[in-house]
Amino acid sequence: MHLFRTLRWVWPLITIALLGYGLHVALTVPPDADQGNVGRIFYYHVPTWVATSVCFLTNLICSVIYLVARTRSAKLAMRMDALAVSSAEMGVVFCFLGMATGSLWGRAVWGIWWTWDARLTSTLVLWLIYISYLMLRHFVSGDAMRTLAAVVAIFAYCDVPLVYMATRWWRTQHPAPVFFGGPDAGVAPNLMPAVRWNIVAWLAWGALVVAIRYAAERRRQLRDREVAIQTLEAVV
Repeated sequence: MHLFRTLRWVWPLITIALLGYGLHVALTVPPDADQGNVGRIFYYHVPTWVATSVCFLTNLICSVIYLVARTRSAKLAMRMDALAVSSAEMGVVFCFLGMATGSLWGRAVWGIWWTWDARLTSTLVLWLIYISYLMLRHFVSGDAMRTLAAVVAIFAYCDVPLVYMATRWWRTQHPAPVFFGGPDAGVAPNLMPAVRWNIVAWLAWGALVVAIRYAAERRRQLRDREVAIQTLEAVV
């Protein structure tokens, strides 16, 4: 418990330090040989998508565990439900930031803010599905909502591999994959520190916010349970 309390205060400081150092590295590495300083958007665009993938994968895993545990361990199920919604919220934020940084890059390189190619369209659909997931949780309550939300989460994640593979399966205006895209893909070694440090920094930031939201969601769950018990006792 003492370690947890210490980490609660230290982790925000670590996150701020990582974000600051990531910004420093992104601004001090040499400009991209082809794109110049516009290529620095890449150092934030890629981390947002890495963090998006981690958040949505966490949401999927927690949703599956909730469905399995809801009739066996109520405590575990509620913890997984709280982590599922917390990670989904942060995933939606990261997904939006990924689309926003991509649009900024597209405006500078393509001359347009948006194009309806397979990668961008499937990404927008992904974002809207998870927005629908959060709206469902906001406007409906109870165990039925949690079960339905878990099912929606599993359905929503099916779009994640579609987004990832879009540039491989179809001809798109979006650039080919930088990582795992073939022998000519990749980033120049002198630019990789900016990518790595910002991935670590954004994952740390995401973990911090998810942890804060998880704690708040657990408090809400416990409060709702107390209200339900008091209501039942009043009726009886």
